[in-house]
Amino acid sequence: MPKITMYTTAYCPYCMRAEQLLDAKGVTVEKIRVDLDPAERETMMTRTGRRTVPQIYIDDFHVGGFDDLRALDLKGGLDPLLFKNTP
Repeated sequence: MPKITMYTTAYCPYCMRAEQLLDAKGVTVEKIRVDLDPAERETMMTRTGRRTVPQIYIDDFHVGGFDDLRALDLKGGLDPLLFKNTP
């Protein structure tokens, strides 16, 4: 199973929706709270080129935010990324 990383804050509705979608897929998400650690926000911005949360990675693939995640799911592209090594 790939490593899923999500840069997030405590009270972000888009972060919560992204987590709900990924939970429904049965995958575990490593959350990095950028509101608790300014250095992590800087890392996120350098890594993604974006300032907003959530920012979601599946392994080294930058999905983007919740809207990007949802669009990827609706196009049928999310499951192959999440379950590429599953028989």
